[in-house]
Amino acid sequence: MKKISDTKTFDELLDIKYGKPGTEERNEFEVKAKAFVIGEMIKEARKEAHMTQEELAAKTGTKKSYISRLENGKIDIQISTLFKIFEEGLGKELGFTIL
Repeated sequence: MKKISDTKTFDELLDIKYGKPGTEERNEFEVKAKAFVIGEMIKEARKEAHMTQEELAAKTGTKKSYISRLENGKIDIQISTLFKIFEEGLGKELGFTIL
């Protein structure tokens, strides 16, 4: 078995720590990593808009605690809510078209 000190790539490190892609542990890690990235994107966009979590929550019809949990990667987000936060709450257009 390969040791962490023997790894040469980030993928190898992930394989050792969380298992190969497709395994339950690796899938769980990937979901949490994506939730973290989305949370950071929301937080950064909110700060650029000079808004508090409370102000963003009011604009999107959610609660401050929900925005906080999103920004901290603690909960999953529905795509419709993601659109609502960026478009209605932050005035940003998500740059893709659904065919």
